[in-house]
Amino acid sequence: MLTSSLIRYAQPAPRYTSYPTAPHFHDGIDNACYARWLGETDPHKPVSLYLHVPFCDRLCWFCGCHTKQVRRYDPIADYLGVLEAEIALVARFLSDRRRVSAIHFGGGSPTVIEPDDIDSLRAKLDAAFDLGTDCEISVEIDPRNADHDKLQAWHRFGITRASLGVQDFDPGVQKAINRLQSFEQTRAIVNVLRDMGIGSINLDILYGLPLQTTETLRRTIDLAVSMRPDRIALFGYAHVPWIKKHQSLIDQNTLPSPVERFEMASLGAAQLAEAGYIALGIDHFARETDDLATAASDGRMRRNFQGYTTDDAETLIGFGASSIGKLPQGYVQNSVAAADYIGKVSAGELATSRGFALSISDRVVGSLIESLMCSFSFSLADLRQSFGIEVDHLLADVERIAKEEQELIRFDGNVFMVEPQGRPFVRPIASRFDRYLAIAKGRHSVAV
Repeated sequence: MLTSSLIRYAQPAPRYTSYPTAPHFHDGIDNACYARWLGETDPHKPVSLYLHVPFCDRLCWFCGCHTKQVRRYDPIADYLGVLEAEIALVARFLSDRRRVSAIHFGGGSPTVIEPDDIDSLRAKLDAAFDLGTDCEISVEIDPRNADHDKLQAWHRFGITRASLGVQDFDPGVQKAINRLQSFEQTRAIVNVLRDMGIGSINLDILYGLPLQTTETLRRTIDLAVSMRPDRIALFGYAHVPWIKKHQSLIDQNTLPSPVERFEMASLGAAQLAEAGYIALGIDHFARETDDLATAASDGRMRRNFQGYTTDDAETLIGFGASSIGKLPQGYVQNSVAAADYIGKVSAGELATSRGFALSISDRVVGSLIESLMCSFSFSLADLRQSFGIEVDHLLADVERIAKEEQELIRFDGNVFMVEPQGRPFVRPIASRFDRYLAIAKGRHSVAV
């Protein structure tokens, strides 16, 4: 059963941080459309913000993010000036000053930013939005470039959650992915953050890396758990060198097979469970006291471009090159190339390059897929309550997929539930409902 399922499901499938997924965005969504959508958002509801920093001081070969290596600070400083201008520009298109419920800084590496510029960003955000004391502020931190002064600046900014990349602590694996980062270096940053009173620490670990084995992963998880993080994300490495050219620097012959990847994911999940972490969705683990675990238990966990989250704002505004936003009307994405992004904003224009307007059918399928990704199930009754009779168009598909996948799925006429043995394959199961997937099938990594 396991081998046959791996053969069947070890095929490219999206991670479903959105539906439709980004390869289906198109240039029919332009600056004028985005401006109109911003103006139509509800002024009484909070928004969340994502700020993208597309720079690193060293490029990791496994990275799938939109980023570039820089050796001087000048390009970063110039970019940050444009980012601040975009914040003010977008705020002018909103019908009223908005309260912000969550902010996430991603990259690249936000910890390439110097302290004075971190302070300046906070001031620009305060001038454009209302950041209350309950606003969750999370920052992706690279322990290799996060010195004490930078961490102090992020503390002044108001950071409440820090997410540190670990990947694997084995020196051989680190060399194979061009990311040398010792356990001691990582632990020192965790200790500084805790001394500053940062309330939550997240660690990111990858499986499926070159030269990685179940034993190197076990040791990495042991070391990670010893730092007592609140959350651990155990992601499968996405090898897509046809999209990210620098991944071709990795010797494909050293990558684990689908069977080995599956063993790593299974053993890693069991090890984290033994250490007291609750499994959430497909790749997150949290202590019982963590708010994400509480949200999952209450059915409030959500999934967006940053992964699993408690953020329930209906409007996510993306700032920076390549950043993606979601509004009630659909998705928008800024120009991916930093030079194009800088040129547009410097000319006083929104940097929108493409997007996707959601139909009612898209909303139904998107809600269904998000529910599968978060809780491995969905209820037709709940969908009808939210979307009405449009859900009935799905009934034939639901019944057919449940019958075809009956070894992995239970369906009682209302609740579609992925059985425990099918949960490692929930991405390809969700993809059965994806009406756009065949158009861009080659754009995704394997799902196991």
